[in-house]
Amino acid sequence: MKNITKKHPKTMYRTSITTTICFYKRITNAFTNPKNLLSVFTLLWLFSFSCTIQAQSSAKIMKDSLMLYNKVLSPKQMQEDLKILRTINEKANSGLYQYRSKKQVDSIYNGAFKSIKKPMSTIEFYKIMLRLSDYEGSLHNYTIPDLDLINFLNRQKSFFPFPLVYINGQIIFDGQSSDIPPGSRIKSINGINDAQLMRSFYKYYTTDGHHLVQKLSASVNKSFGLNYLLEYGLCDEFIIEYSVPKSEALQKTVLRAVTLKERTANLKNRFSAPVTDLLDYKKQSPYSFRMINPATGLLNLRFFGMAYGSDDPKFKPYVRFLDSIFTALDKNKVANLIIDVRNNPGGSDPNFEQPVMYLTDKPFKENEKAVILFDPNVLPLEKYFWGTSTSERMDSTALKAGKEYLKSLYPVFQNNISIQDQKYNPVYHPKSPLFKGKLYLLINENVASAASHFASLVKAYVDNVTIVGLETVGGYYVHNGHSPLVYELPNSKVKTQFSIVNVVQDAPKKANQPEGHGIMPDYEVWPTLDDFFEQKDTQMEFVLKLIAK
Repeated sequence: MKNITKKHPKTMYRTSITTTICFYKRITNAFTNPKNLLSVFTLLWLFSFSCTIQAQSSAKIMKDSLMLYNKVLSPKQMQEDLKILRTINEKANSGLYQYRSKKQVDSIYNGAFKSIKKPMSTIEFYKIMLRLSDYEGSLHNYTIPDLDLINFLNRQKSFFPFPLVYINGQIIFDGQSSDIPPGSRIKSINGINDAQLMRSFYKYYTTDGHHLVQKLSASVNKSFGLNYLLEYGLCDEFIIEYSVPKSEALQKTVLRAVTLKERTANLKNRFSAPVTDLLDYKKQSPYSFRMINPATGLLNLRFFGMAYGSDDPKFKPYVRFLDSIFTALDKNKVANLIIDVRNNPGGSDPNFEQPVMYLTDKPFKENEKAVILFDPNVLPLEKYFWGTSTSERMDSTALKAGKEYLKSLYPVFQNNISIQDQKYNPVYHPKSPLFKGKLYLLINENVASAASHFASLVKAYVDNVTIVGLETVGGYYVHNGHSPLVYELPNSKVKTQFSIVNVVQDAPKKANQPEGHGIMPDYEVWPTLDDFFEQKDTQMEFVLKLIAK
């Protein structure tokens, strides 16, 4: 890591130790004899030339290795894959026309076909597929290149070394480094300005409906690992233009690329960790509670995947925990309750419905309607079916069991849809004691799937609630979820994943809740740079001030 004004010896460290020792011996011998001074300069030139050749050779080896996985596809191969993808979506993906008309979907596919008139690398073709998946408008859509390509990239020493964070439309440095102070604004990386960098990553992050908020933050917070390598390729170094806090003057430095392991270690040591770690569902308990003061309790719901269902042994302790909390709140006449679901990625039924039963005096259901497009006995385009996870291929035994399970959930196939058996959509009744105080719900752009569904139920059925934060990535009225299917396309080996169940949620119309969006907060609150420097939680501080008023 050096200032850009100094020579960056990227070729030197690739020269073998043996070569360097041999060169040192020869140059020493030359200097002991004045007649050999010409040889000295010749050796210097040869050494420099050797270093350059070795660097070029190393780069060529890396490029050649990448080409083994990032193969060039012919127009015919890509056309075949796109046709198969469209057919899969038409026959199995019930969310294809949820937010887009057939005419709109036809238009974007036609554009994709026009863009593949010449041979193209797998990664470039993959980016076209990303745009198709993103355009549909379902957060459960996921597209990934061949796993061998992903594993190759993850082995390279080409990763951006430090964490970055999105604040107020800017890329802010969140690392602990002597090169760049925390809180500095990153203006460009390798000659690409910050606005262009952020826009280039939008397509990697699918959202429900027409949601944009999560794309904004994810374009920085989640993009400078593997997605940067996919978007911009492999490199040895990153030339950074930045301005330090409270200054507009541009400075430059060079950060050397690191391994994925080194990057992961640096992410753990981020400047904002005292705040961000508290919201990380991988680092915190799925659920916890504490009293902030005698009048205010805080219930953290970090993950609704603590149990796979009511038969899971972990479900009953969770239910007992909730009952004990709401009993204590009622007994002590606690006036305010904050429920924090920020960064909760979702989970399973009936976990997310349980807290709602203590917050409303009205019965509710998980959904008004849930359907899939096909008869579970006949999986569409089974020839290309991979499984239910991109990481593991499903064998024939598991596939047979999966079909039987789906058939039990969606037994009746008529009018080209299979309808959910209503025994799997029970009515949830209020529980005692009902919380009678003021509820504050903390949400943000990373609240997804079952967690967003929880927020939808709270907004729909809880009268005395104030919602603070940012629009959730999951929809309020409808979403595609529950059962993921993964298909692998034959030529590119790109895998496409989508959830097959179209769920019309039990969500009454709200004047302040537009269609095609996630749960909208009553108060939109973004993290601020001032609070970043003071390591404060902007959204929590806002709620506490509301309560104090």
